[in-house]
Formats: sequence, C-alpha cells, structure tokens
Amino acid sequence: MQIKRFGFLAFLFALSISWAANASDSHDSHDDHDEHGEKSIKEQIAEVKEHHLKDSHSFHLWGDHANGTSVEFPLPVILWDEGTIHFFMSSAFHHAENETVESKGSYFRLYHSKIYKTDAEGTITYDEHHHPTNAKPLDLSITKTVFSTILVGLLIIWLFGSVAKNYRKDAVPRGISKFIEPLIILVRDDIARPNIGEKHYKKFMPYLLTVFFFIWIANLIGQTPLGINITGNIAVTLGLALITFFMTQFSGKKDYWAHIFWMPGVPYLMRVVLMPIEILGMFVKPFSLMIRLYANILAGHVVIMSIIGLIFIFSAWGAKGAFFGLTFFLSIIELLVAFLQAYIFTMLSALYFGSAVEEHDHH
Repeated sequence: MQIKRFGFLAFLFALSISWAANASDSHDSHDDHDEHGEKSIKEQIAEVKEHHLKDSHSFHLWGDHANGTSVEFPLPVILWDEGTIHFFMSSAFHHAENETVESKGSYFRLYHSKIYKTDAEGTITYDEHHHPTNAKPLDLSITKTVFSTILVGLLIIWLFGSVAKNYRKDAVPRGISKFIEPLIILVRDDIARPNIGEKHYKKFMPYLLTVFFFIWIANLIGQTPLGINITGNIAVTLGLALITFFMTQFSGKKDYWAHIFWMPGVPYLMRVVLMPIEILGMFVKPFSLMIRLYANILAGHVVIMSIIGLIFIFSAWGAKGAFFGLTFFLSIIELLVAFLQAYIFTMLSALYFGSAVEEHDHH
C-alpha cells in the first residue's frame, strides 16, 4: 500500500478506534445527591460538565431529563450480544420505564452512559464498591464522538474535493481555495519540507494535511454548545498517534534502525546502554502525541465549563460579569489552542517521519 493512501486511512483508523472505545471516557458512578431531594446548583453544574466531557449515545440540546423536558438528538444503538445484533435508536431508552429496552427477547438498560444487560424490571446489581456487576454487550453504537468523527471526515473530503475542483478549472484560487491554500502552503513549507526533507516530504503530505485539518476542525467543533469533545477523547488521540507510530516504523530506513539498535559512531559498550533507551523512545513519542493533544483539549473544556458554572453560583452581578468576561476571553484563547494543537501534532509527526527517512553519511 502506498503511503499516499494514509491520508484517508488516518480518518478511518481514528474513527475505528473511537468507535471501538466509544465509552472510553465514561466511568461507573452513583448519584452524589439525595434522590428524594432537589439537586443543588453545584450538583447540576457538575452533571452538565460531566455530560459535556463524556461520550454519550445522543446529543442533548436543552431541557432536563429528570423532569421530562429534555430534548435530544438520538443516535443509533448497535449491540452485539451472544451472537445476536440488536439495533434501535437511543431515544428508546428515554421513552421506556427505568430506561430499559427489550430487543429480540433480551433487555438492556442505559445506566450512567453505559449499556448493561438486565431483566424486564431493569435490575442493576452492585459489588461492594457500588459498581454494576451486570453483563455488558459489545457496544458498537454510533455515539456522539463517532458521529462527530464521521462528520469531520466528510467535511474534509468535501473541502479538499471543492479545492481540487476549483484548481482543475483555474490555477488562480477562488472561493474557499483562497482560505485553504495558505494553510496547505503552511503545512508544506513550514512543517513538511524543513522536517522531512525535499526528497521525501511529498509522500507524507496527504497524511500531514489530513491530520492537520482533522484535528483543527474537530477542535473548532468542540467549541460549540453541543458538547462535542472529539480530541478530548483519548480513544481518538490514541488512533491518531498510532497512525503516526506505524507510518514512522514502516518508513524507517537502514540508518533509522541502526541508530536505534546499534548506534554508529559511539563505543560498543555505550551502544548496549543506548539501545534500550532508543527502543523506549520509539514508544514514548506516540504516547506523548496522544497525551499532549488529549490533555490540552480536555483541560480547556474543563476550565471553561467550570468558569461558566461559577456564573450561576455567585449571586453578585459584578462577579457574574467578571466570570462572563473571563469565559469569553478564554474561549478566544481556545480558538488559538485549537489551531496550535493541530500545528504541533502535525509538526511532531513530520519530525518523526524525517528521522525515519533521513540518510546519514558515516565516515
């Protein structure tokens, strides 16, 4: 397979990782408020913040599920249980008693963003730590993260398709090409060429352009009120980091592997010491890519959501105005972070590719 195809595979691989781990950022927990009493404002804020950060089986638009005023955009639920595929919309959970749905003789319940197998009454059993012990089917649902990843992928395909169509008609950039061309030149001249080299950079350009625009657009969508936290999901960043890792290893030339397993130009004893360090470095690089993108985007969402919550906690109008202004300022900063994280991930990927294809002159 040619490396040029990795541009499209990047999107597919990240999608498959996020699909397979669509509930990777969901945690089993129990309610921290009295079920017989009304939720405090702090509990409501914590609930909204958690809902924004976690993956889910539907888009919550407005309203409160507890009092029946919740308005949501449902997504398909696909479950594999004991050789049987179950398919229904996530709205079936909210329209059923105890959020229990019957499908092909089996009963499933949505409990704290996870789907468990249960009985007709929706019974959930717990261990000594109050964690559910019910069996869980294999969840292949189109969750909020998966749906958003598909949306970003289709948007990128349409975007570059439109740009390519414009250039086939006229070499002069027109319409959206005027906006996209400087970004393509930025990736080519400031990232690919200096870090990979004139000889090899072209074959990595499809992937670098794909990952740059995917991360940037995903980060921008994450700033919308719909609670789409794509790159704040570690499953997505893991998928992107693994693509960079495998491309680096499969592209590695003889000099690349020589510098890892038998460092030239140093004493033999030092080569033995350096070899495990270099091997460890092979896996530290994609790990740092994954954590850097995930942690920066997640931290930005947590900070903004926390400050928005303070607007509702403080009663003084001066404090409300101050926190509103701070939220607006940080939201502007997050737009810069969205671009910066895409740039850093693409640049580091190019650095790793450059180290893999670099040819050394040993004397």
